Amino acid sequence: MLRVALIFRARSDNLFIAMDEMEKTSMPLLGDRFPELEVVTTKGKMSLPNDLVGKWFVLFSHPADFTPVCTTEFVAFQKRYEQFKQLNCELIGLSVDQVFAHIKWEEWIEKNLETTIEFPIIADTGKVAKTLGLIHPGKGTNTVRAVFVVDAQGFIRTILYYPQELGRNMDEIVRIVKALQIADENDVAMPANWPENELVKDHVIIPPATDTKTAKQRLEKAQQGEFECFDWWLCHKKLD
Repeated sequence: MLRVALIFRARSDNLFIAMDEMEKTSMPLLGDRFPELEVVTTKGKMSLPNDLVGKWFVLFSHPADFTPVCTTEFVAFQKRYEQFKQLNCELIGLSVDQVFAHIKWEEWIEKNLETTIEFPIIADTGKVAKTLGLIHPGKGTNTVRAVFVVDAQGFIRTILYYPQELGRNMDEIVRIVKALQIADENDVAMPANWPENELVKDHVIIPPATDTKTAKQRLEKAQQGEFECFDWWLCHKKLD
């Protein structure tokens, strides 16, 4: 009995330790409101998400300043900055470095790569990284390459994680923002690889019917040419 009790106690202790570690590294989830944060950036102090109410924003973290992959990413983000602005979307970078390091890195990029970084970069002491769950112990002590896409009401719509050795695809992030905005405005869903899907090309997906009456109406409307259907549960249309 004593041995069983000790085993149970050990397992219980391990469970509590695991739960404690989960609390320490907890991270926001899709649909959550972005945590309220007061941050220091290369453009001054910001209050997130409150300072960007009415705008979408993409917050992306990187392991450190003056690192090769991160430098290519910052240039790539800047090259697409106008595309994001046209989508009413701001960019915000972040790493666990001080402001003066960010500024010096920006100067180096401008001088050597002829690219001026226009978006703010958060100088984090570790608090923001902890709040957003950006430290993944299995990948070391630096922040991972995370991306948070936040809508105009301050809710998290997409979360991406990349390992330190893999740079992000910026065109995919632009696509995500554009696709989510279209989905919201038109009450539709987006197919794989939109707008170049292998089955429906640039069409969007009509949400599936949830009752028999609507399912029947779907096929009737498809026959009338309102949209196209493979079946009542897989209908699509081209946006005007």
